Amino acid sequence: MRYFRAFGATALATASGLALLGTAIAGTGTAQAAPTGLYAPSALVLTLGKGQRPATATIVRAVTLTCGPATTGSHPDPASACAELSSVDGDFARLTALPDDSRPCTREWNPVTVTSEGVWQGKRVRWSATYGNTCELRARTGESAVFSF
Repeated sequence: MRYFRAFGATALATASGLALLGTAIAGTGTAQAAPTGLYAPSALVLTLGKGQRPATATIVRAVTLTCGPATTGSHPDPASACAELSSVDGDFARLTALPDDSRPCTREWNPVTVTSEGVWQGKRVRWSATYGNTCELRARTGESAVFSF
């Protein structure tokens, strides 16, 4: 009988704990992850650094870019940058795919690395590219608003 009483007390305590947990989950003031709108968020941190590798490059500039649900950030032209990214479905490699061979650049080796990290339309994004120098970066990205910061 003792075992039954101890088991009964434990079961009662467990049931009470579950009831309190159920009340908390039901939304009596606790924070819950819920979508804030109909669109998936898009928020990125873009960096420009001196060096060959993203992990060891010295950050020269960094900006934030939020494309959803609102277009904001410290990027100088967030509306144009978001429009460009939308046109390539957030694929940064497509923004740098066509080199501008008409722009002459020296062969100086002074590597710069650009990175993007964050979320694009609800999916995790991590991208980087390294160029021989800033002239090569501008030749590869052209007049891209995304990389103009």
